[in-house]
Amino acid sequence: MTRHSKQSLIPDSGNSFSEAAGQQMERLVADFGRMYRERNDALEEVARAHHDALFRLAMAAELKDDDTGVHIIRIGFLSEALALLLGQPKEAARMLRKAAPMHDIGKIGIPDDVLKKPGSFSPEERVTMNQHPIMGAELLGRSRIPLFQMAAELALSHHERWDGSGYPSQLSGEAIPLSGRIVAVVDFFDALTMDRCYRSAFSDDIALSMLALQRGFAFDPHIVDVFLANAEVLIAVRERVNQTHPTFNDLVEAD
Repeated sequence: MTRHSKQSLIPDSGNSFSEAAGQQMERLVADFGRMYRERNDALEEVARAHHDALFRLAMAAELKDDDTGVHIIRIGFLSEALALLLGQPKEAARMLRKAAPMHDIGKIGIPDDVLKKPGSFSPEERVTMNQHPIMGAELLGRSRIPLFQMAAELALSHHERWDGSGYPSQLSGEAIPLSGRIVAVVDFFDALTMDRCYRSAFSDDIALSMLALQRGFAFDPHIVDVFLANAEVLIAVRERVNQTHPTFNDLVEAD
C-alpha cells in the first residue's frame, strides 16, 4: 500500500470539527437573536404599560379642571399635525403625538381652589400654579426611553414664553425646546375654543386673533405663522377627534 493510500484511510477529523463548530455557532446566533427579540418585546410592553399609567394620570389631572379629558387627546393629534406642517420628520411628530397629552400632568398636584379659580391669582396662588410644570417633569421622571424624555421636556417647558417672561425657568426664543413651543401654541388655541369651568368657549376666529396677538411675545412667531396659515387643516383635525372620540390605543397606534 502506498503512502498516499494510507493517508486516505485516516478520518478527516478537521473537517468534522469545523462543521460541528459552525453548526454550534449558528445555534448560538439563533438563540441570541431570539433572546434579543424577546427582550425588546418585554421592554416595549413595559414602556406601553408605563405610558398607559401616565396617560391615565394626565387624564385625572384634566378631570380636576372640569374637562371631559378629550382636550389632551386633541393636544396629541394637533401637536403631531402642526409638527408635520413645520417639516418635522414623521417619527418625531408621531412621538410628539404620544408625549403631548402628558404636558399638564403636574396639575394633579395643584389644589382645586387654585386650579379652578375663575379670577386672577394672588401672588401666593400664582407661585403654587407655576409649580405644575416642575411637578409634571418630576412625575415623568428621568427615563432613558425617548418618549418619556420628550414628555418630561415639554411638561417642563410649555409655559415658557418666547420673550422670556414665562415659567418656571424664564427661557426665551429657541432656548425653549421645540416640543414645548409646539405644544404651547396648540394648547393655547384648543383651550380657548373649549368650555371651561370659569368661562365659555371662544369662537375659532376670536381664538385665532388672540393667537396672532401673542406672536413673538408668548409664542414662536414661525410656529404661529404656520398655525394661522393652516388653521382650516388643524381645525379639521380637532373636529375629527371630537367626532370619532379616539382612545388611548388610537393615540398610540395611529399611523
